[in-house]
Amino acid sequence: MNQSNIHTDGMPLAERMRPKTLESYLGQTHLVGPDAVLRKAAESGNLPSMILWGPPGVGKTTLARILAATVKLPFHQLSAINSGVKEVRDVIASAKSGGMFSGRSILFIDEIHRFSKSQQDSLLGAVEQGWVTLIGATTENPSFEVIPALLSRCQTFHLDPLEREQIRDILNRTLLDTEKGLGDSGLQISPEAMDIIVSHANGDARCALNLLEAVDNVVSQQDSKQVDLEIIQG
Repeated sequence: MNQSNIHTDGMPLAERMRPKTLESYLGQTHLVGPDAVLRKAAESGNLPSMILWGPPGVGKTTLARILAATVKLPFHQLSAINSGVKEVRDVIASAKSGGMFSGRSILFIDEIHRFSKSQQDSLLGAVEQGWVTLIGATTENPSFEVIPALLSRCQTFHLDPLEREQIRDILNRTLLDTEKGLGDSGLQISPEAMDIIVSHANGDARCALNLLEAVDNVVSQQDSKQVDLEIIQG
């Protein structure tokens, strides 16, 4: 068995490697760098409802989780793909009856642009009354995909694709991490092969880590853990 997979319980590498703190979060310095707006809001304990808009794999879900952890509030996550009005109302009811955290929960909705108008309408009262702090994530322009009444109650923050060196840094961290990453695997990636992975990821950290995991799976049964261009391009 590949040593790097012994302690993972089947969890994908990209999920295992999610950073847990603002200090370990790469990218989006305009939002979470020193004195940036979301860092200051989180450190003050006063997060606004917000829409995080950006391409896949740039850290929207990760940032939402880190912000909730920073302000030490309960975190409820729904996906717009498989959640409806009932699920939204159940979370809101739970937040309203949350004891010492009553009215102070984070509701994260992934792919909020997939919610219908009626589903988005069901959020309005809870956001306006402050029963939940909404964090919505979307890959689509919220001006066209989120109803105006909800958009006006949220601040919109744009997340950028990760830079090539940030993707490279994430991959190198993963190759060194013996607890969550591939540090026990013995995987050795040539600079040329690493360049291909970084280029193919195109600013998407999840894509980069999925590629790295696929490469690890390919060579896990081989004697040599050296990864060169031939393996990457094969």
